[in-house]
Amino acid sequence: MNKFDEHTAICDKLNQIYVNKNHDYGDSFGETYRKLGIISAVTRISDKTNRLQTLCLNEQLVKDESIEDTLMDLANYAIMTIIEMKGERQI
Repeated sequence: MNKFDEHTAICDKLNQIYVNKNHDYGDSFGETYRKLGIISAVTRISDKTNRLQTLCLNEQLVKDESIEDTLMDLANYAIMTIIEMKGERQI
């Protein structure tokens, strides 16, 4: 698989994760963003960045979240933040 196809596959997976998590959690990210603003997104992204650093530096005891899972979450949080920022401009 070439890098373009790999990128497409990852974006498809990101979208499926987004759909599944919104099904399970509702639009909690958007709701929190509307209440607290950009700092809510920065907080979630910071939490995931800290998790990524921990996964890279320490032996992982909790096996249900890998480095790849964390990176996928970071990518989705970045995209969701852009969506919320665009939504603010339309109001």
